[in-house]
Amino acid sequence: MRVLVTGAAGSIGRVVTLGLCDRDHEVVGLDLVPEPEGFTGTWHTADCADPDAVMAVFEAERLDAVVHLAGHPDEASLPASLTSHVVTTAALLDAMVAHRVPRIVYASSNHAVGRTPRRDLVSDDALPRPDTFYGVGKVAAEAVLRLYADRYAVDAVACRIGSFLDEPATRRNLSTWLSHDDCVRMVEAALTAPSPGFAVLYGISANTRAWWDLEPGRRLGYEPLDDAEAFADRVPERAEDDDEAAYVGGPFALEQFHRPALGD
Repeated sequence: MRVLVTGAAGSIGRVVTLGLCDRDHEVVGLDLVPEPEGFTGTWHTADCADPDAVMAVFEAERLDAVVHLAGHPDEASLPASLTSHVVTTAALLDAMVAHRVPRIVYASSNHAVGRTPRRDLVSDDALPRPDTFYGVGKVAAEAVLRLYADRYAVDAVACRIGSFLDEPATRRNLSTWLSHDDCVRMVEAALTAPSPGFAVLYGISANTRAWWDLEPGRRLGYEPLDDAEAFADRVPERAEDDDEAAYVGGPFALEQFHRPALGD
């Protein structure tokens, strides 16, 4: 499969790009920055928020699917979040429709439901409940994906990623961790699942203390193998652990992230 990976120079992008190549997929990289050292495929330096630049990439390449990882990975103002997550997704979807590319895998976030109070397992039937403007951007991007799935029969899988880290560093991470290897397994499953339509899965490893339901991912063929519990004895207790466990979004749901929608 020939796959366009946006945000290919980012932390998740570098792992996914290498992982897909190791699994015999052909990767076309796209990022705001030039290709990183060691990348051997085709590379485009462009802004995913620029629809003309995105369309030019599709005109230059034959693609089978898109993995959309580009976007600011932290809180920002509402306009900046909407541009980073929604405008970029819409630009890619328009190019996909124009060039008959049938599938997109989107790096959504647990913060789309981050204000949900902690309970047993949060699954794919949870209502949107963002904890930040970053989360609002992810909710809105998922809505655009669903519209294009309904309108144009695009297959769109939104991966609500937890904590993508080398290893868990906090007590919350023991529930929300996504290992590098499981991230690649997740993306490949989302790329290859037969006719998913619009689907949501939770991007975490097989964590003993998981806060999110892995069953939606398993229905698409995602079988995580790693477990944050292997690192539990290395993770210190902290004063803020209880507050971070009140909502599934952790610290993003707390007052420290409150800000005006149109602020800097």
